[in-house]
Amino acid sequence: MSTDKPSRNEDEYFAKRDAELLRQAREKEAAKAAEEARQQHFMKCPKDGYDLATRSQHGVQVDVCPECGGMWLDAGELDQLVALEEQPGMLRRVVRDVMATLRNEPEGDGKAAG
Repeated sequence: MSTDKPSRNEDEYFAKRDAELLRQAREKEAAKAAEEARQQHFMKCPKDGYDLATRSQHGVQVDVCPECGGMWLDAGELDQLVALEEQPGMLRRVVRDVMATLRNEPEGDGKAAG
């Protein structure tokens, strides 16, 4: 008396295996979608979506949008600027130089009051 019908244990095994394969495929697809989304937004202006340009001002990297003029600092860069403030007037000079760069003026020619 042989039956071609799978046993309950076989059904359970294949159901678990299929569920695990489906879970892995979904995780892989979600990771791929997350990476694609990250690549679309990497070094893009959050305001208007243009590519950001990185400029070095007194050793501090500043990300600047050439379209809207927005400036962004990465983690730790604000601390670097604050550390520069320990030198009298240094923060003001850094900001003035960044603004001059945005206006395509030579460094140190900004009209900011010092």
